[in-house]
Amino acid sequence: MLENTETGTYLGRAWIDSEGGPCVVTVRDGYLIDITSRLAPTTRDVCETENPADFVSNAKGRVVCAIAELERHPDVRLLAPSDLQSIKACGVTFAESMVERVIEERAGGDPAKANELRQRIGADIGASLSEVVPGSEKAQLAKQALIKEGLWSQYLEVGIGPFAEVFTKSQPMSAVGTLCDVGVHSQSLWNNPEPEVVLAVNSRGDIVGASLGNDVNLRDFEGLSALLLGKAKDNNASCAIGPLIRLFDSTFGLDDVRSAELQLTVTGADGYLLSGHSSMRMISRDPTDLVAQTIGENHQYPDGFMLFLGTLFAPVQDRDVPGMGFTHQIGDRVEVTNAKLGTLQNTVRLCSQCPPWTFGASHLMRNLVQRGLV
Repeated sequence: MLENTETGTYLGRAWIDSEGGPCVVTVRDGYLIDITSRLAPTTRDVCETENPADFVSNAKGRVVCAIAELERHPDVRLLAPSDLQSIKACGVTFAESMVERVIEERAGGDPAKANELRQRIGADIGASLSEVVPGSEKAQLAKQALIKEGLWSQYLEVGIGPFAEVFTKSQPMSAVGTLCDVGVHSQSLWNNPEPEVVLAVNSRGDIVGASLGNDVNLRDFEGLSALLLGKAKDNNASCAIGPLIRLFDSTFGLDDVRSAELQLTVTGADGYLLSGHSSMRMISRDPTDLVAQTIGENHQYPDGFMLFLGTLFAPVQDRDVPGMGFTHQIGDRVEVTNAKLGTLQNTVRLCSQCPPWTFGASHLMRNLVQRGLV
């Protein structure tokens, strides 16, 4: 989960039964430390400080338990590391996965049709767009050529056009943390995990750290109509972030995000194994550009936001039925790993079977008041 915490500054949240609610935590010398205080009762407040890494490093705290023993403490569980922050996501930020979105659209969410389209047009589109800079003159020329060939798509517009796709993935505090269940809609027959880097951004637009995310995606819903993006993305437990935010300091910064390699493993209850990866080196838009297109004079976030940066990963190999591609089965264990950010681990259930989201902003405020923290 957190394999290498000897260096780095970490920020997260944990539900601690003895405290009766969520606590702000960090990791020191292999131990989970509760640093909740009136100065910063939420991770949002920490991210708003002048130097979040310094604040966390100097914050007084108490030992909760050893990180290695966390699973043996049912009274303590890690939550997603954000609380009041909005949860935003960028789509179609990698050329390879952009092609898959076009195929989804053309197939109308039908995986069998998608396989045929993949063979017919996937290579043509991918070859023409692999080195195109979004919004450039070359991108405009590629657009005109693809329109002429009848291959243009709304996904290509946000993939290589001047405007990035940025959408609301989930509501504040609705994301689940590591070791929790993630959900897929009961009516979805074609879905997959999306391993991503997630930026922590404060209200001033400063990127203060990064975490791992799984933007669970329903490919059939989104492929049926782009207007079903909300149905495809924002469902109970369909958003996982964790295990913690690694704050920017002398050991970790934006260049580490730009070069991050994410490993994905899906292990089925039946012994099925899928391995994949997503390389941030292949992203079409720089993370700073994506942040700038999210916050500015036209759109403010007084509590900051978490920003999923998109994924290179789009599985096409068959799992059960030939020609039908990959889709989750209930009980799949999904692990997203990066050497500097740890491992985000979740188990796949139906959204309706995952614990319902019941602890929102109003509940947090009442809880903090009761604990004398605000």
